[in-house]
Amino acid sequence: MLKTLTRSLSLILLLTLLASCGGGGSSSSAPADLSVETETETEETPEVVQPVVWQEATPESVGMDSVLLEQAFDEAFIDGSYTQAALVIKDDKLVYERYRGILPTEAANVTAGSTLDSQAVYGTRDKDSLATSWSTAKSFTSLLIAIAIEQGYIESLSEPASTYIDEWQGDERAAITIRNLLDMRSGLPVACYDFIAQALDTCTNAASSGGDLVFSNDQMSGCISRPLAETNISQPWYTSGPIWQAGYWLYSNCDTMILGEILYRATAQDLQTYADLHLFSKIGMQAQWWRDNQGTSQVDGNYLAYCCLDATPRDFARFGQLLLNNGVWDNEQVIPSSYVDSIKNITLDSVVTEIAGGIFSYGLKFWSILSARQDDGTMYPPQNTLISTVGFDGQYITIDFDNNIVVVRNGLYSPIFAVSDERKMTISASDPSQSNLVGSLPAGIGMDAPLNYSHQKLLYGVKNAIDLAP
Repeated sequence: MLKTLTRSLSLILLLTLLASCGGGGSSSSAPADLSVETETETEETPEVVQPVVWQEATPESVGMDSVLLEQAFDEAFIDGSYTQAALVIKDDKLVYERYRGILPTEAANVTAGSTLDSQAVYGTRDKDSLATSWSTAKSFTSLLIAIAIEQGYIESLSEPASTYIDEWQGDERAAITIRNLLDMRSGLPVACYDFIAQALDTCTNAASSGGDLVFSNDQMSGCISRPLAETNISQPWYTSGPIWQAGYWLYSNCDTMILGEILYRATAQDLQTYADLHLFSKIGMQAQWWRDNQGTSQVDGNYLAYCCLDATPRDFARFGQLLLNNGVWDNEQVIPSSYVDSIKNITLDSVVTEIAGGIFSYGLKFWSILSARQDDGTMYPPQNTLISTVGFDGQYITIDFDNNIVVVRNGLYSPIFAVSDERKMTISASDPSQSNLVGSLPAGIGMDAPLNYSHQKLLYGVKNAIDLAP
């Protein structure tokens, strides 16, 4: 049990580069026993009751073909895709959405890989059921940085992070800017959990892109204490080239954790409170952010700025619509329009040229969707066009600015609470039944099952529903 749990749960949240861009998957072994209590509602996850904000309309009313859209959704919801929800917003109208619980093959995989009751935990889902973000939360953190700059708490993107992270003052890290952290170009190594020292330290191999922070009760201190990585040598955690150079792009969960601490120190408010006041409430969104289990940090734990925000799929769509609205909601400029323009421009100024010939962009915690060959031979989307958030187990908020569309996809999810009813991540390798974790399927609970979902295929189906509409 323990040998499989350690290997499998260490993959939680850790996106390999191509899996991150394409929807994610895992080749990890499943835990033989995950005897934990599961819930979908707790005192911290109140029932989501909100007024209808989307004007619902037919696809035809916005120039789309409903038959083609239905076919695209049929493919996205096949058994084995673990798709809980997907929806399309076009021209400010909700034109298509679908929800479902676990299907037979998926349930059999859960039964084979854990002791969870698949029907009790994942059986029924609708528009009010919570989904999770995984690394899509990074993009939310980005917008909170933009708000903090607009409010004067942070000077600018070019300001040194050491203004707030005073532990970096007086050494080479003092030159790291907030923009460097947002773009994953800090020059700092990836952090992993050392099971012997029981603390975060520099990764000794490339087993997980992003760094496996999840086993640590304190996911902040080790991120702050990282030294700059030595350059002009081969680094064990850098696999995209023969040597490591300063300024190279490196996907790191710690970089976003640092941004969460900067927000906390700059505003004197924790991430949940600041987001509630200045983002969520502005767009009518209800969301709960997970913390680590360091009880003396921030507010009874460090908020996980790099991951793990729970909300309904419709609420995740609000985030995409805010960007389509150029940062405006209900006639209020929630996000500076200049920052939205900068997000749009990542396909021009943030192409990751040092990896795979620049086939994708990453900047300000947003991705461009990798191009993939479709069934008819078409490569879609074109390189460095569609901008998206991306999260483990296939969590997406994709924004098509040219066609005024938001496409959201979330995988099957339930928060798993065995230690407490709080969203405080606690993963015990010695006793897996005493764990609080983000229970997304398939890999979030360590299942050794493929994720048979292609986000590019869904996006291509949505595009065809526009292009081929009568």
